[in-house]
Amino acid sequence: MKKNIMLTTVLINLFIAFMGIGLVIPVLPALINELGLSGSAAANLVAAFALTQLIVSPIAGKWTDKYGRKRMIVVGLILFSLSELLFGLAQSISLLFVSRLLGGISAAFIMPAVTAFIADITTIDERPKALGYMSAAISTGFIVGPGFGGFLAEIGTRVPFFAAFGLAFIAALFSMAALREPKRQKAEAEEMVPGTTGIRKIFAPVFFIAFVIIFILSFGLAAFESLFALYTDHKYGFTPKDIAIMVTGGGVVGAVAQVFLFDRLNKWLGEIRLVRWCLIVSAVLVYCVTLVSSYFMILLVTMTVFVGFDLVRPAVTTYLSKVAGNEQGFAGGMNSMFTSLGNVFGPVIGGILFDMQLDYPFYFATATLAAGVILSYFWKKPKALAAGPS
Repeated sequence: MKKNIMLTTVLINLFIAFMGIGLVIPVLPALINELGLSGSAAANLVAAFALTQLIVSPIAGKWTDKYGRKRMIVVGLILFSLSELLFGLAQSISLLFVSRLLGGISAAFIMPAVTAFIADITTIDERPKALGYMSAAISTGFIVGPGFGGFLAEIGTRVPFFAAFGLAFIAALFSMAALREPKRQKAEAEEMVPGTTGIRKIFAPVFFIAFVIIFILSFGLAAFESLFALYTDHKYGFTPKDIAIMVTGGGVVGAVAQVFLFDRLNKWLGEIRLVRWCLIVSAVLVYCVTLVSSYFMILLVTMTVFVGFDLVRPAVTTYLSKVAGNEQGFAGGMNSMFTSLGNVFGPVIGGILFDMQLDYPFYFATATLAAGVILSYFWKKPKALAAGPS
């Protein structure tokens, strides 16, 4: 029962943190206009968050193993709450950048620690379901946040930021009271990565392909997501309401798949084959976005494409948790770092291609995901885990 309470606490905290991120999405344009910022300044704010998370994630992963999961979760939530408070109070671009830097640090602290915490309190059989719940908590927070934020924005454009501050601070206090530092896993980490230390562990066979798959997924997804609204607006004249329905619908379908399908599919196919098939489906559907034209078909393709994306991440995370042994923080930190890499470069390259031709970012995302499919055929389980499906 104590294990279930701790898992529920961590999932609630994740939901709150990502709902806090989602809260501010509807009011960012209004705040940017209020402060008279340019479009490039707004883009740089997003990049500042991602770049900071990218730089800090490897360090945070080490600290998660060194100083403990609970401590990193609590500190991360406090930093996140402070970043939202600062963003709500800011009257200058410099303070907004400080806020985003703090936000990137908080994300780098929270994600590896939560992943390691869940790996420590679950058995290998329980872990896929728990990590599916983790992904669903993140997705649901993103889904609920913008709607709640839009409602709060009716009171004032700064109110959603103060609400995010309050929620995150409460989550930090709740974590301090309810969480206990878990007992570390004692698995086959040394046997799987013999003689490998420091940064060289990234290139160990059991880790490297998984990290590259994470980068490819994030890269393709970021290129797709960042330009989907502009694409449907320019090509089909969709309204913000139409776009919101499609993105929210995709998020709901993805969250449901993570809760009800992921554990079953993972047991049936194993992590590697599940990743391979999800990448195949996602590549095909991203390409189909450029072919369909009716509202219903675009809605169907968009809502379905997120299922593949949303199942890959917990599958790779489950695999990493199995091979990481007592270095869960390292694996979580690298997971976060390679995700951030994709999030930084995917939109940049996608934006350049979009200016050349509307369909090019989606062709590019399709090719990127197809490269991930090819790479997955070179991805083999370590001998210690080879008994299960691969």
